[in-house]
Amino acid sequence: MTIDTAIIGLGIMGRRMLEHMERHPAYTVAAIWDPDQVACAEALKLAPEATVTESAEAAIAAADLVYLACPPVPRKAYALAAAEVGKAIFLEKPLGVDIAESREMVSAIARTGVPAAVNFTQAAGAALTDVHRAAQAGELGDLMGADIVVTYAHWPRAWQVAADWLRFRAEGGMTREVISHFLFFSERILGPLELVWGRADYPDDPALCETHVAARLVNATGAPVTIMGSVGGAQPDRQELTIKGAQASRRISDFYRDAVSDGGPFEAVGEEPKDPRAVSLKAQLDDLALLVAGKPNRLATLEEALRVQVLVEGILSGRTT
Repeated sequence: MTIDTAIIGLGIMGRRMLEHMERHPAYTVAAIWDPDQVACAEALKLAPEATVTESAEAAIAAADLVYLACPPVPRKAYALAAAEVGKAIFLEKPLGVDIAESREMVSAIARTGVPAAVNFTQAAGAALTDVHRAAQAGELGDLMGADIVVTYAHWPRAWQVAADWLRFRAEGGMTREVISHFLFFSERILGPLELVWGRADYPDDPALCETHVAARLVNATGAPVTIMGSVGGAQPDRQELTIKGAQASRRISDFYRDAVSDGGPFEAVGEEPKDPRAVSLKAQLDDLALLVAGKPNRLATLEEALRVQVLVEGILSGRTT
């Protein structure tokens, strides 16, 4: 038996997940929906046997699992609609942009008891799994904190420009889209974080998202997490998290490149797969199948995603937690 799945939102992430669900033996993409008919047509090329429904509600009704790849603002209504009729839910991040609404959504979904998780793509990946193991085993020594560095020549990046909402302050920006992943990773290793201070700089156009961001957070023992993000300048993308230990540190670049240092140059941990994105998405889908079956899994819980959202929105607004 496969898991009949509906995908709502057929932009970059929706189509990417659709493609990988089609390859995975645990899933059948039964229904798809997006208000953009061009996006629906592109999705059908990847899954010609899927049904394009007339509405999001019809897609929800046709499936046992609902994957929500739409922008953050409409996501809450679809998630609640799915939960109310007993469907498992897999949400894209960020969980939302309004903290009060997200808290309400998390509580409402919890009351229904349906399986639910958020797609922080590193959750089931080899890098987070092994860094967590190494930290628990004491291989890093005392944990000293983390550094998060994210830099881009342009935002959105070239492959993201079709998702126009990513460039606007209301829902987009690199802090919600990228730095959130590394905050999730950091909390898995260091425990819950508290925002000490954060600042974001914005263009003159008040509608556009941040171009620079900096922040300092601490965990329960006072170990600091520092964040630096910027957009601009001729440069390759840099997406980097370093978990710092007294004996060894681990650096994760571009979500999956894992390297270790004992004080000297960072050296790769293991062999890099030929298609790291495919390996990462398969791991997420493997654990999603466990979630739907009610089994232990490594996916991000709604509560973890809410914690990350609180930190992100605090950084963007300059509020502390």
